Amino acid sequence: MAATSCLFSLIQASSSTEPFTCHPSLAISSSSKSLTGKWRSRFSFFQGFSTKRRDVNILKEELFQAIAPLDRGAEATPDHKQLLDKIAGQLEAVNEIKEPLKSNLLNGKWELIYTTSQSILQTKRPKFLRPNGKIFQAINVDTLRAQNMETWPFFNQATANLVPLNARRVAVKFDYFRIAGLIPIKSPGSGRGQLEITYLDEELRISRGNRGNLFILKMVDPTYRVPL
Repeated sequence: MAATSCLFSLIQASSSTEPFTCHPSLAISSSSKSLTGKWRSRFSFFQGFSTKRRDVNILKEELFQAIAPLDRGAEATPDHKQLLDKIAGQLEAVNEIKEPLKSNLLNGKWELIYTTSQSILQTKRPKFLRPNGKIFQAINVDTLRAQNMETWPFFNQATANLVPLNARRVAVKFDYFRIAGLIPIKSPGSGRGQLEITYLDEELRISRGNRGNLFILKMVDPTYRVPL
């Protein structure tokens, strides 16, 4: 390393009027500093990455704990909604998937675990007339198809085409509904909206609708595909 460093100094000195001297200890010191700097840079990168992942995991755990007693949002108070919006915003700020519509992480069946959408929660109805079972949404990135699935007690379904507006936002155009999961009804064309995917990883998806509603979903089956 000393000889290499001296050679580099010699090339520099050939264009100078000053006499050239090369002290081996200086060459070694220079190389050591360069090597130390590289290791420090790499250590800082991995340390920063590790810290960021830890912070994301902590935020996700806080999110799941806050959601757990809220019956998918039906029992959420204004304070609950404010807290969940804040945690969701913190996750959105560190989102690593900048173009979710190009990511295979979007594929599969997701369970809706929290929303502010009254059209889904139906909190003004008696509880036995609301969707009481799990609600799922599936997405195919390659075909840009989506499917919403209610379970107990109605088992209604809806399928839709997704029209990309940018790398994060889509227009949702429903084409078929299935009553009780059996009776197909063609959409009259009024079932439309927009959805922006603001956070995505292998287990969590956060989206926001064009009416300001928040949707938080958890992955349950990455192999599921929407029927064509």
